[in-house]
Amino acid sequence: MSRIALAPWTAAAAVAAVMAATPVGALHAEDRTPPRLMTLTGTGEVSAEPDTAIVTIGVEEEAKTAREALSANTEAMNGVMETLKGQKIADKDIQTSGFSISPRYVYPKNGEDQPPKVVAYQVSNQVTVKVRDLDALGGLLDKVVSAGSNRISGISFTIDDAQEMEDEARRRAVADTRRKAELYAKAAGVKLGDVRQISESGGAQPPMPMMRTMAMEAKADGAVPVARGEQTITVRVNIAWEIE
Repeated sequence: MSRIALAPWTAAAAVAAVMAATPVGALHAEDRTPPRLMTLTGTGEVSAEPDTAIVTIGVEEEAKTAREALSANTEAMNGVMETLKGQKIADKDIQTSGFSISPRYVYPKNGEDQPPKVVAYQVSNQVTVKVRDLDALGGLLDKVVSAGSNRISGISFTIDDAQEMEDEARRRAVADTRRKAELYAKAAGVKLGDVRQISESGGAQPPMPMMRTMAMEAKADGAVPVARGEQTITVRVNIAWEIE
């Protein structure tokens, strides 16, 4: 019986060829097994009374000429601005948000072949005001009307610096997600492993007004009753755990 002896270098080459023909991943197939994950979403909410109001205050005047309407509007608006500053509203919290001059027409009756006729001019001037003292809001509204304002709209409430509330809502969202994960893990007979991913769904949702039925107590005679309500910040987080 004949035997074939391989030189040492030939044997080494044969082993190398076998290794090259074997996929590298196959040598560590168990390392490529994807981990089992549990992914859940949790919600955190924080509510508090607002500390700031934003309101649009304006004057609208009408006269036969644009000049007359503008003069009347300017006079009344100056009174409104002086009143706002007298109520300690800072210049940075007052911003012009609308100004217009427009004609008012009378249109011909049916069957009349006549063009529309300008009968007056309307001038409107509005400012958006940030009120930081909500206890003074009702009295301020009453005073600006007395000063000449005949247009008030768009009152909304907010929290000027909501960062701390947002962070607390995030902590509550993580705790809520953890609570759910532990519940599911126990029910399924598995154990929670390391956290693999955390993400926030859409960022913190801005405060949404939740109006209460009772208006805040008026602090001055003639003050307009205003309900400040409540603001709620909501955060949603997604967390993925390994499970064992």
